[in-house]
Amino acid sequence: MEQPIKILIVEDNVIIADDMQSMLEEIGYEIVDNVIVYEQAEEVLKNQHVDLVLIDIILASDKTGIDLGKHIRENYDIPFIFVTSNSDRATVENAKSVKPNGYLVKPFEQQDLYTSIEIALSNFTHSDRAKAAIDADADEDVAMSNTVLKDSIFVKKQHLYYRIQFADIRFIKADNVYLEVNTVDKKFLVRSPLKDYLEKLPKNKFYRAHKSYIVNVDHIDAINSRDIMIKDTLIPISKDFKEFIISAMNS
Repeated sequence: MEQPIKILIVEDNVIIADDMQSMLEEIGYEIVDNVIVYEQAEEVLKNQHVDLVLIDIILASDKTGIDLGKHIRENYDIPFIFVTSNSDRATVENAKSVKPNGYLVKPFEQQDLYTSIEIALSNFTHSDRAKAAIDADADEDVAMSNTVLKDSIFVKKQHLYYRIQFADIRFIKADNVYLEVNTVDKKFLVRSPLKDYLEKLPKNKFYRAHKSYIVNVDHIDAINSRDIMIKDTLIPISKDFKEFIISAMNS
């Protein structure tokens, strides 16, 4: 099922924080909470589901937004964007040390905020997340975090990104420069090469069945020498995929 992106705002200027919340809710995002200090943000992250965090670098506490960014990198697999009035070299260098997924300088417009969030969500791939865990010396957590991450992917529809469970994806069809992602109840258009999108999907479930199709093998209902059936859709298959499926069926 589709769910709106859940955002946590960490901003110690109440007026700016309220303006940001209004902008985001007008676009269609869901605000999980709106807090002013590190400790409050830590509590929200611990107890609620958050998809993305907007963080002011200077907070009303001893710990800064950069400290919070480091905490997120070490403990959570979610993107965050720094929202700050400071764009001097020293601040930017400090911010870069925790690898934020965006850097937005105040004052900004609603479109600036929306664009930063879209780009952060779009670029936050599985490889980014695994690399972040390694950089944080969390080698033992990589396998666990990858398992959690592999239950879903963000798919854009209109001006929002929705979390789609991998198990709900039936097949993906290439159509010129777009991909048609077919789930159990909806279709989404994604701008991406088919081979690049395949790399984001669990390798034990999703396979290139044909030059124009990726299929979730759990949804295959029938097969013959040339095609497979998923729900009511007949999908052509390559010789290699046919041999793979037959081998899997006989193993």
